[in-house]
Amino acid sequence: MVETRFSKFLQKLGFSGAGHQYEPLERGELETLFDEECELKAIEKEKMVVALPPKEASKHHREDLAEAFCVDLEKGLSEFSVTQRRLAHGWNEFVADNSEPGWKKYLDQFKNPLILLLLASALVSTLTKKYEDAVSIAMAVLIVVTVAFIQEYRSEKSLEELTKLVPPECNCIREGKLQHLLARDLVPGDIVSLSIGDRIPADIRLTEVTDLLVDESSFTGEAEPCSKTDTPLTGEGDLTSLRNIVFMGTLVQCGKGQGVVIGTGEKSQFGEVFKMMRAEETPKTPLQKSMDSLGKQLTLFSFCIIGVIILTGWLQGKHLLSMFTIGVSLAVAAIPEGLPIVVMVTLVLGVLRMAKKQVIVKKLPIVETLGCCNVICSDKTGTLTANEMTVTQLVTSDGLHAEVSGVGYNGQGTVCLLPSKEVIKEFSNVSVGKLVEAGCVANNAIIRKNTVMGQPTEGALIALAMKMDLSDIKDSYVRKKEIPFSSEQKWMAVKCSPKTEEHEDMYFMKGAFEEVIRYCTMYNHGGIPLPLTPQQRAFCQQEEKKMGLLGLRVLALASGPELGQLTFLGLVGIIDPPRAGVKEAVQILSESGVSVKMITGDALETALAIGRNIGLCNGKLSAMSGEEMDSMEQDKLADHVGKVSVFFRTSPKHKLKIIKALQESGAIVAMTGDGVNDAVALKSADIGIAMGQTGTDVSKEAANMILVDDDFSAIMNAVEEGKGIFHNIKNFVRFQLSTSISALSLIALSTMCNLPNPLNAMQILWINIIMDGPPAQSLGVEPVDKDTLRQPPRNVKDTILSRALILRILLSASVIISGTLFIFWKEIPEDKASTPRTTTMTFTCFVFFDLFNALTCRSQTKLIFEIGFLRNHMFLYSVLGSILGQLAVIYIPPLQKVFQTENLSALDLLLLTGLASSVFILSELLKLCEKFCSRAKKAQIHHEEV
Repeated sequence: MVETRFSKFLQKLGFSGAGHQYEPLERGELETLFDEECELKAIEKEKMVVALPPKEASKHHREDLAEAFCVDLEKGLSEFSVTQRRLAHGWNEFVADNSEPGWKKYLDQFKNPLILLLLASALVSTLTKKYEDAVSIAMAVLIVVTVAFIQEYRSEKSLEELTKLVPPECNCIREGKLQHLLARDLVPGDIVSLSIGDRIPADIRLTEVTDLLVDESSFTGEAEPCSKTDTPLTGEGDLTSLRNIVFMGTLVQCGKGQGVVIGTGEKSQFGEVFKMMRAEETPKTPLQKSMDSLGKQLTLFSFCIIGVIILTGWLQGKHLLSMFTIGVSLAVAAIPEGLPIVVMVTLVLGVLRMAKKQVIVKKLPIVETLGCCNVICSDKTGTLTANEMTVTQLVTSDGLHAEVSGVGYNGQGTVCLLPSKEVIKEFSNVSVGKLVEAGCVANNAIIRKNTVMGQPTEGALIALAMKMDLSDIKDSYVRKKEIPFSSEQKWMAVKCSPKTEEHEDMYFMKGAFEEVIRYCTMYNHGGIPLPLTPQQRAFCQQEEKKMGLLGLRVLALASGPELGQLTFLGLVGIIDPPRAGVKEAVQILSESGVSVKMITGDALETALAIGRNIGLCNGKLSAMSGEEMDSMEQDKLADHVGKVSVFFRTSPKHKLKIIKALQESGAIVAMTGDGVNDAVALKSADIGIAMGQTGTDVSKEAANMILVDDDFSAIMNAVEEGKGIFHNIKNFVRFQLSTSISALSLIALSTMCNLPNPLNAMQILWINIIMDGPPAQSLGVEPVDKDTLRQPPRNVKDTILSRALILRILLSASVIISGTLFIFWKEIPEDKASTPRTTTMTFTCFVFFDLFNALTCRSQTKLIFEIGFLRNHMFLYSVLGSILGQLAVIYIPPLQKVFQTENLSALDLLLLTGLASSVFILSELLKLCEKFCSRAKKAQIHHEEV
């Protein structure tokens, strides 16, 4: 537009020969040019406005802020300024980079080495014209990758549903008017008005404040709300000490305020955490590493088979190409194409079982990873604790002690006198009643629907009054005056007059003990005021110290006619208590070899108190601060973190440091959290676990798992699932490899010894169906064993094909080969020609061996009678189906022609059943021997310790 008008201006200037001809500009055109020039300058001026870092903004005076952001603090920005700034700074939001198209996510499923190996075997089958094999392998691969893609897509959708919140809104002053806007519309320099219950929409430097308290627990981890000011700060400090700045995502608990937006979107502190989180790579899961390793081992095994057969054929003088074809066919048969399907089915079933227990798993392999997890680092506020301040102890001025049960902002729970455990209601005990009354009257909080409107500590006092049926006591007074709390005086007081009786006005005061006691001259003794002696003052001070050492926030309460003549009533101890079930979960996890560590922004005393309450390290706690971590080298930290159970005064970077140090020391780390400050650690941990209800969107985005009900004890179920899944995968691998080695060895031995093939092509196909079909698949759905949780986490370095498993595979394979060769040798005629009876007996013998082998593969360590014969219904149905199918192949004439079989007598079947059961009997005896050896070893260790 500007260029068009400028060109019109140039057209007014003509050039003829050497001289210039000028045309005078019209007045309207001249004004337009000046307007355009002013507009260009205004645009340039708006482009100069930049977001300010919180530390820098905290030092600015009001006038400096107005100048830096080119804004009138009374009228706000103009719509022109907002438009130009949005072009420069973008919308006040940040979008997770989920732009990866669906087809790319689908193709990523093919990166698994085992899948690539199967695709290679399908290609070889096509080249050797074995199209049936190629089609079956390709179908298996497609099923696996499709199931994985669909399940992960569903998990993502579940997460989207979970995080669909009402778009955040705000009140903003623009062009002199207070407007209600979406938070995403804000730009740097906007003037935002804040009131109780508002979610802070951006980073804001406060310019006006009235009793403003902000809950920054999602950002700092501190349960106690932060008191805010509008005066410039001079000293240096960390982000948590910037009392004139409020951060995006935090919540206004009390009071009101106004301020200038200093940072939006990714330029906010919330955005900084988000960028750090995106920069963190999610580590590969142990199962993915194990499957990669198994894929490489099977590839090596396949090449060895091909090499041995080609060498043997060459030594026997056979045609090299035919021997290569046989070798490749056997190698392809050796690859368990059913394994990826079993792994997928096992993981999907694990995810579905977890979903029923209110746990959303975003990536399939994560379910199994919890089976290897040996360290759980947990954020304190909102994860281990309820993030609801609660009174737990009372001490009256005359020395009575009472304990308070129940958690949260409700009337559930009781107040019991100690040591008698007498339940107190209303004024059944005058001293306790007066103490609770003072806490309820000197109070501005309101509890509605189990939610506190106001300060959490005041909410705790209201909840205490509700437990004693005294919550309405406040209504029996008329408030005349309030002296608000300030960080300098450390107390608040109200002046009231009783509604019912003609009594004189009363003051009720609450605050820090050392401040409140200065205004007291008397103390309450069973309802009678007595002079406050130095001895009585010392007793109260001692009680206050005792409560402080327990990590409680201690409030002193007093009442009286004048501020200098108050009667001291006693002390209340407040804490953010542990969630229900956390203590039991920590104990069970510790017994199963999982170390639980607590990370918090709180002070040492509070952190240790919660640590003791939930039973961390059986009460033998070792603590480390964020400052100590900063002064320690990373390698030293890696050696030290394993011994520490409580980390206090930590920031997001400290959490990340802890995770990295633990991973360096070889630990598989799960991290639980709910706040913005947990996001980076959640992303970098092996398993990130977010809270579904109290968790912020950024923490849910970073995590691999979400506890929908915020129930920490659900982690135990997840650990149990993880351990069970790996056991089932090992059971399947053992069955399939022992079967495939047996089949390969039979064919290879007959080929090398110039004997007829013991099995024809259709019989081998039938065995393959059993090997990869229902009996094999049903091993993957074996219910999780009850003793699984007590077992220590598996070592990540342990491969699926461990030494013990290989020995079991070889034992089963040697028994199957020996038994089948014995039947083949017994039934083969003298002329060594293959007859239908020979192949039928050999084929049936192999199938029966296979089914008995599957039965013993249901557990690696437990006898069949211990795990329960009828527990896995799918296994029973699949084995019964296989037996009926085998009998149909033997006795139904049309199938006899296809499989080249003939009828067998009852004695034949009895002989084959007895012989085939030997693989089951030997395996069970081996388990029994291992059990006795293990018990003897434990007894010897115990004896040596004694």
